[in-house]
Amino acid sequence: MQVKALKGAGCARIFEDVASGAKTARPGLDAALAYLRPGDVLAVWKLDRLGRSLAHLVAVVEGLREREIGFRSLTDASIDTTTPSGRLVFNIFGSMAEFERELIRERTKAALAVARAKGRRNGRKEKVTPDVLKRAEALCKKGLTVREAASVLKVGKSTLYDALRAEEA
Repeated sequence: MQVKALKGAGCARIFEDVASGAKTARPGLDAALAYLRPGDVLAVWKLDRLGRSLAHLVAVVEGLREREIGFRSLTDASIDTTTPSGRLVFNIFGSMAEFERELIRERTKAALAVARAKGRRNGRKEKVTPDVLKRAEALCKKGLTVREAASVLKVGKSTLYDALRAEEA
């Protein structure tokens, strides 16, 4: 049905992907983007065929605009970046995507602040705790190399080297 609609719209070449549209790296899309030249129009059957993420859609269409390539959705009639009203609609979508990213960023910051206030630390747990560091120093004083001490303590040698350097500073 989609291919028939694209042929009916006069598409010279049709690219297909079998993978989910949620994936940003798709061979068919990559080939289509490489094929397009200034003045061309990328047509899709429906907007969600290009991508599932609004941010990804905006990025792809912005990339097309920079290359002077239009974008058109056959079933979403108001989205045709070759027309002023189509560009307006797509720019509204872009603004919504930016607004969504800002909201996510604000909520993440707020959640991290609440976690910090409750005494929770973010990030990985320390591999080299003060106890492990003390044991490493003792092993090194007994004649083991840092590499050997790291192996005994089951921590990475680089991690142990970093912890020992930080301790010296």
